[in-house]
Amino acid sequence: MASAARALHAFRSTTSLSCRAFIRSPVGRAAVLGRRYYSEDKAEDKAEEQKEGAKEEQSPEQEKLKAKDAEVVDLTVRGLLFKVSVSLLTLVQSRLRYLQADFLNLQRNAAREKEQTRDFAITRFATDLLETADVLAMALKSIPPSALKSPESSSESSEPSSDSSPEKTPQQYLQELHQGVEITQRQLLQTLFKYHVKPFNPLGDTFDPNFHEALYQAPIPGKTPGTVIDVQKIGYKIKDRVLRAAQVGVAQDTT
Repeated sequence: MASAARALHAFRSTTSLSCRAFIRSPVGRAAVLGRRYYSEDKAEDKAEEQKEGAKEEQSPEQEKLKAKDAEVVDLTVRGLLFKVSVSLLTLVQSRLRYLQADFLNLQRNAAREKEQTRDFAITRFATDLLETADVLAMALKSIPPSALKSPESSSESSEPSSDSSPEKTPQQYLQELHQGVEITQRQLLQTLFKYHVKPFNPLGDTFDPNFHEALYQAPIPGKTPGTVIDVQKIGYKIKDRVLRAAQVGVAQDTT
């Protein structure tokens, strides 16, 4: 028995030594590495087979859910793009409307300024002509109506001589002069009216500092305080603008 045990131990030691020597040899190393590589390749193949199996094991419901998710994402992106497009379109339209309104306002202002320049270009010239109109009005007012009446012939019964032409009396000359001044004043006012210059007489109106210039105040019984009681010079307007304020007297409060 002892000899058999010794023989078995010697065989094992010899076998282990031979195995170690074989592994250390180039052939043994190649065999071991090939086995290791083979085991690693086999593990990778198993992992790939498991993944493919997992893919194959996915149910149609999961595939539908994934398709729905992709569709939802696509619709969401499209909705966002649509909202951005609408916002940009609204912004562009509002900007265009603003520019259009600004352009129309500019055209209106330019047309208004051009019209005002044309209408009020004669303001200084018309103001100077008002002095001439005032002088003509004063000349007409200085002649009393009684002086313009036709004189009665002092010698109705006397027969004028046939060889002498009838001479005009001083009153007739005065009437003709008055008539000429009146025609001149009327023609001047018509010319001013052609250029939108119009006179206004505020007698009896309530005093307005925008249109009237108060020269004096006087207590007048029966007159409302602030009423225009006298007009020294009538006023003039050129369209809606006051060219010259009327010079007036105003009733004063008597209390």
